[in-house]
Amino acid sequence: GIFSLLPPNLKRKTMRPILLKGHERSITVVKYNRDGDLLFTASKDHVPSVWRADTGARLGTYEGHKGTIWDLDCDKTSTYVLTASADTTVKLWNCCDGTIVKDYTHNGPVRGVAWAEGGQMFATISDPFVDHPGYVSVFRVPKNEDPEDWSEVPVLEIELPKNNKGQRVNATNVVWLNLNEAIFVTFDNGCIRLYDPETGEELEEIQPHEKKINRVSFNRNKTLFITSSSDFTAKLYDVVNLEHLKTYQTDRPVNDAVISPTKEHILLGGGQEAMSVTTTSGKVGKFETRFFHLVYEEEFGTVKGHFGPINALDINPNGLSYASGAEDGYIRLHFFDKSYIDMKDPVPEVDEDDENVDPAK
Repeated sequence: GIFSLLPPNLKRKTMRPILLKGHERSITVVKYNRDGDLLFTASKDHVPSVWRADTGARLGTYEGHKGTIWDLDCDKTSTYVLTASADTTVKLWNCCDGTIVKDYTHNGPVRGVAWAEGGQMFATISDPFVDHPGYVSVFRVPKNEDPEDWSEVPVLEIELPKNNKGQRVNATNVVWLNLNEAIFVTFDNGCIRLYDPETGEELEEIQPHEKKINRVSFNRNKTLFITSSSDFTAKLYDVVNLEHLKTYQTDRPVNDAVISPTKEHILLGGGQEAMSVTTTSGKVGKFETRFFHLVYEEEFGTVKGHFGPINALDINPNGLSYASGAEDGYIRLHFFDKSYIDMKDPVPEVDEDDENVDPAK
């Protein structure tokens, strides 16, 4: 069954996913909007899509990029969508009709994009390219101005540093922290840096992993974040003091991990690098989403089904469904069954001597 902890009569595989077939190449990102009624997906086929989160019906596509889409972000009101592409542009789309509002050209492939709180700024991260270094760039899109008047020139550019050997370090994700106090950037050497969004000054640096951080994901109110790394682990951190809280250990690279909004659970997706997949046993659909208990760090269930490593995961803000996108080009939209939704979290055993403690104290 899906969850080993459940009694046998609940172990029927009742979670039949909806298969979303809309991309021709491997999936790079899946994201729900804030309301949880839309699901945005992107892949290496240049055309991001938007789907109804409850039925899996495709509502439309955003056509205009000429390269892989590495990241996308929808604003809180689902008015605008930003997409970051290997074609060196970020495009700002009208969410509802799929028209391009603005084009932002960069010096190299754009890896990540994120709306600031309040939706009047956004940040991008771009790879170094030929003589150009990588940058974190901040753009302003003031709500009181006509979109025609928005500047395509960044108000701030932060040059990304080299490591001590003088090699360039590439950024992998960008996020704004609460109240836009800092821009949070993860790197392919396993470090995380916080930058001041006004001055571009580096505020802090931590080194959660020795290998690449593939993705980072925050809980709803941005008090916790979880990193997914090629070193086979995902790590949970406190946002305020950047304190390491938990580690979730697996046996393969972790490509994405998300924190459930309603349960103390973590969902992890991963698999080998795409090029080494052929060297493993060809068991059908064995690439799985793993469920871990947030506090106890124990894996308690898996959902199989993909035919390639899972590259992207997101869980609906209502906690009732999740989507996974993989190297096989499919997105699987899963709705949790009643047994999972009603599942009680395991309570640690009480020691014999503690049993007579007065519970009122």
